[in-house]
Amino acid sequence: MIVLPIAVPLVAAALSLLLSRWRTAQRAISVLTCVAVVVLATVILFEADANTAIVSQLGGWPAPFGITLIADRFAAIMLLISSIMTVVVLVYALGQLDDEREFRLHFHPVYLVLSAGISASFLTGDLFNLFVAFEVMLIASYVLITLGATRGQIRAGMTYVVINLLASTLFVAAVAFIYAATGTVNMAQLAIRLAELPDGLRTALGYLLLVVFGVKAGIFPLFFWLPDSYPAAPAPVTALFAGLLTKVGVYTLIRTQTLLFPPGGGSSQVILIIAGATMLIGVLGAIAQNDIKRILSFHIISQIGYMIFGLGLFTLAGIAGAVYYIVHHIVVKTSLFLVGGMIETASGSGTLRNLGGVARRAPVLGLLFLTAAFSLAGLPPFSGFVAKLALIQEGLDLQRGGIVAVSLLVSLLTLFSMTKIWGGAFWGKPQDVKGVIDGTERPLTMKLNPLMLGATTVLVGLSVVISVAATPLYALSERAAETLVDRQPYIEAVLGPDQVALP
Repeated sequence: MIVLPIAVPLVAAALSLLLSRWRTAQRAISVLTCVAVVVLATVILFEADANTAIVSQLGGWPAPFGITLIADRFAAIMLLISSIMTVVVLVYALGQLDDEREFRLHFHPVYLVLSAGISASFLTGDLFNLFVAFEVMLIASYVLITLGATRGQIRAGMTYVVINLLASTLFVAAVAFIYAATGTVNMAQLAIRLAELPDGLRTALGYLLLVVFGVKAGIFPLFFWLPDSYPAAPAPVTALFAGLLTKVGVYTLIRTQTLLFPPGGGSSQVILIIAGATMLIGVLGAIAQNDIKRILSFHIISQIGYMIFGLGLFTLAGIAGAVYYIVHHIVVKTSLFLVGGMIETASGSGTLRNLGGVARRAPVLGLLFLTAAFSLAGLPPFSGFVAKLALIQEGLDLQRGGIVAVSLLVSLLTLFSMTKIWGGAFWGKPQDVKGVIDGTERPLTMKLNPLMLGATTVLVGLSVVISVAATPLYALSERAAETLVDRQPYIEAVLGPDQVALP
């Protein structure tokens, strides 16, 4: 079953290309495929939660000789939340994209390939196939980020492509170094063999992977490509990238640092310093911006810092808080970008000085924005409060006062930057200016597309559900963290109990 979230979107992408002349068929294939992946991911999560992990050895080749796919609780959670996002953003895109971008530029097959790459990144059990999954995901993202390219998109897209190609080159080099040192790329076997290496070599390999995945996650100081790249893409593409692509980087950081390089070489302190700097620099960058997409893009960076904060604590409660925070942030950040996309589509501008009075002309947008913004800032009783409270409590218990103080300060600054968007775009009187939509100058209006509004409302509602169901969801996050902190069940699931001998 865990092969299907990868295989089904790839087959559907090929079918979509074959039926490229039939628009309704393309849309139906995309929607049905993404919904099918949600159903598969739900079943996989229940199975993984009941059995700790489920494993598939492709072709019947036993690990570590063959290709291993594994879904433990953490991977299954990420698979489910990412598949839900692909459905919601797809529905939004059906209402927002023009025919040129949706059909002539093959949005649907590329979108399905991206979905397959994301699923493969969460489910793969070895480093080399993780590299392959990343490349499948990134090649699709290169097309989507320049979809219907303008000059600004081409420039931003080139930055995105070049940086990710460099990171991928470094990644495959890191895989080669690790294979040369250990003789394997299977992550379960690496957990055993890396522990047998000299401390200096093991630490160097750990930091090398930290840099590789840090670029893809957008941590300090490797985030410089993100604020210029994401805002240039179409609204649904930006929302999906903001919600998912950087979280794939965070997922691989947590996976490799807990499974392959457990604490002991000073890595915890380094990661906490990176987390604090990522939080602070990201939110200060957001405050300095005057465009909705750019403000929200800098907040991606800032919020990544909280997830790295949980990883840096290297405790059950800290990592559980990070897992819960990832789920909360994927939903909330995607929601905010979808709201920003509706404002830009309806008004022709996302620049604050060209907006005003949105709350009067479209009160529902104001309600959706405030719900997501309060959650991002961490105000009670929203999901962001629960996520941050879990991290702060564990930080205080471990006497990590510095990082806790930074996280509280960043929460206040996040709220301030959200009020900046509210004051510039939603409050005040409508500006007497004209917007440009699809190259045509027209008066500012607030006619909202039903598909876009419905998708955004569902996602904001999901963020409320995450808050209301905080107790069972956090319990699930704790169970996921158990399999990250205690590596033995993961290794036994892949290699079998007879081959496991952790030093």
